[in-house]
Amino acid sequence: MRAAAVEVADREGLKGVTMRSVADLLGVEAMALYRHVSGKNDLLDSLVEVVVAEVNDACDALPAPRDPADWRTNLRRRVLTARATLLRHRWAPALIASHGTIGPAMLRYFDEFGSILVDGGFSLDLAHHALHTFGPRALGFSPELFEPGAPAVTEAGVDEQAALSDLTALSETLPFLARMAQHLSHEASTTLGWCDDQAEFEFGLDVVLDGLERRLRR
Repeated sequence: MRAAAVEVADREGLKGVTMRSVADLLGVEAMALYRHVSGKNDLLDSLVEVVVAEVNDACDALPAPRDPADWRTNLRRRVLTARATLLRHRWAPALIASHGTIGPAMLRYFDEFGSILVDGGFSLDLAHHALHTFGPRALGFSPELFEPGAPAVTEAGVDEQAALSDLTALSETLPFLARMAQHLSHEASTTLGWCDDQAEFEFGLDVVLDGLERRLRR
């Protein structure tokens, strides 16, 4: 049943996940699902566990660390492995944020996440602060300024370059955004790109890791 719900969510997004849509995929009556879950919210809660369990499986498949003390490398590849898993289920970050049930899979993920820090020389106190600092980024996602995966073409049919030009034209009222747009449109090779979600995520991840490394050295 949970696998069927994941399939529906992958195809239609969270709005498409209903007791009826999952039942239809399974070829049963919707009422039959109530033997396993109390309702849609219970079903969605269970999907958090499914996705995080998939993240754990992906992390388990990583090669053993060359150096357990190299916490930065080991943590970075774990976070990016989690992110790669969530990118296969683009609905998952919103679900985790709204249905943040701390089930066995979630507990296991953060237990191993914290162990990497401690093995790297972090005190329990500093590791605790690090977990709070990472927040959802530890699982491979962060609240985005704009909707992740949004197409470059707007609803009005304006493409990315046209949008940049529009911002540039508003230099008097929006000076910073105009300067940024002009820079991106003329010197894109020197930037992360125009809202490249993956590049922006890795940039933020590295900033957090840099800060933790400096604090550890103190």
